[in-house]
Amino acid sequence: MSAGPRAGVFVTGTDTSVGKTLVSAVLCRVRAGSVYVKPVQSGAADGDDDGADVAALAGVPTVVGPVIGPSLAPGVAARLAGEDLLLPELLAVVDRAATDHPDRPLVVEGAGGLLVELTSDGATCADVAAELGLRVVVVARPGLGTLNHTALTLAELDRRGLDLAGVVVSGYPGDPDLATRTNLTELDRIARGRLAGVVPLLDPPTPEALEAASDWITPALGGTADPARWLAR
Repeated sequence: MSAGPRAGVFVTGTDTSVGKTLVSAVLCRVRAGSVYVKPVQSGAADGDDDGADVAALAGVPTVVGPVIGPSLAPGVAARLAGEDLLLPELLAVVDRAATDHPDRPLVVEGAGGLLVELTSDGATCADVAAELGLRVVVVARPGLGTLNHTALTLAELDRRGLDLAGVVVSGYPGDPDLATRTNLTELDRIARGRLAGVVPLLDPPTPEALEAASDWITPALGGTADPARWLAR
């Protein structure tokens, strides 16, 4: 049974370790009253706890689903552990968050990229986003290689009929090289004018740093940033 449609967004990435959890925290800061939801968390054996990270950075309620072992795609980790982890269980996590916080928009974070399997029978982040009826935020790297990864992700969103809420670049450095400087304009072109955020490189991310979050996100996702400022770089 589908848990959607819900008010909110589904956050995916062009790859793993692109900054999805940080961007989720940023979105929680700029989208007033949000609740962060992680339908499944892998990497517990390695100390990963995205819910705790977002709670610390954004000060919002968090709801986390099943927690499984090593830092692998959740579906792979579940199969390795011999566990049945199925789509209805993940949708129930989102249902619980929506029921417990009925007037709050959801920021739902997947794992890795759009086609990473979240369940032991192969349901992907794309499948979960579709079941929830949520628009998708794609988190991309700033540097060399991001154009191909982002184009592939957006092509798959289009193929599946999923709605792109915007592309957010995470980890933009203070001293960008030529590829990084030109990538913002190119990403906006690839996304057909839907570059919706540029989050600077934060080392480390802190709650105090995220007080400026609205300046990193355009009104399309609840912030105040003017994308013309980035595209003029």
